[in-house]
Amino acid sequence: MTTATASSGPHIEAVAITCANAERSAAFYCQRLGFQRLGEQRLEGGPEAALFGLPDGQLQRVQLQMGEERLDLIEVLDPGPGQRPGRPLPPDSRSCDLWFQHLCLVTADLAASQARLQPLLAAGTITAVSAAPQRLPDWNTAAAGIWAFKFRDPDGHTLELLQFPAGKGDPRWHCQRPAGASELLGIDHTAIAIADSARSRAFYSQVLGLTALPSGENSGLEQDRLDGLSEVRVQITPLRCAAGMGIETLGYLPPNQGRPQPADQAPQDLAHWQIHLVASGLEHIAESAEACGGQLLPPGLLELAAGAGTSGRRRALRLADPDGHQLLVVEAAGVSAP
Repeated sequence: MTTATASSGPHIEAVAITCANAERSAAFYCQRLGFQRLGEQRLEGGPEAALFGLPDGQLQRVQLQMGEERLDLIEVLDPGPGQRPGRPLPPDSRSCDLWFQHLCLVTADLAASQARLQPLLAAGTITAVSAAPQRLPDWNTAAAGIWAFKFRDPDGHTLELLQFPAGKGDPRWHCQRPAGASELLGIDHTAIAIADSARSRAFYSQVLGLTALPSGENSGLEQDRLDGLSEVRVQITPLRCAAGMGIETLGYLPPNQGRPQPADQAPQDLAHWQIHLVASGLEHIAESAEACGGQLLPPGLLELAAGAGTSGRRRALRLADPDGHQLLVVEAAGVSAP
């Protein structure tokens, strides 16, 4: 797995999602989507539980990998004293609602990947978002020829299968695969619904150091069928790291402007995601987040004890972006505290 250094810029180490049952979710992701299990860990309070937002909570974490990218499945066994139980995803959630986030899984053969899912779709164990796989139209220069299909996992988290045509996407998606290898290759990005594209661009580029690429607008019948909405116009801004997965912001325009995150959304809720970012300059991040619409969340800039399970790194902090999407920012290896 690629590891960032202080000079290489920020790197997304993992994306974490709250699950009702981490073992059930791990079975789905490994058996149906080809993820590999890396290990599991029980968190009984302490720094890592605090950085997930539940300082007195008991959590089970199962770590999975696909290609070079990692997915952490978090089951909140006990949120801790005074915390309410977790809530399921709202059944009427849409991709324009501002709690929405999804993972984009790259496949070399979308038809084969969809065939893996068909028995579960037929049984209702998972549900389709898209009417069928969609080929994005030729007029859309940035996305022309991409095939995509969106569906929800057993907890209702949205995933997207994406097949890039020649000449599009990261070159690694077009490398020769070993005989017998899975057609599922890795995670290209995690996408988040946002209210203001310019504000989110500033937060992720100026505060966190990601590279903001030119925005584009998707619309038309194919996008309607892909998102399960009508009259879609969505402004998409890619934000990339030097290597590994990136972030895409999804700014839906009327008539599909979504609802804000509930003020009481909590880490034990199944709508909760957390992007784990490795970066240097944590003081700058902590001091500049609010000026770009973000928020430094408790416990603030935290010193990690030796062996705290963060690859030997010393400090971390927890942030919310301007729309409430949460991030864990861990100090890059080799960076010393002042």
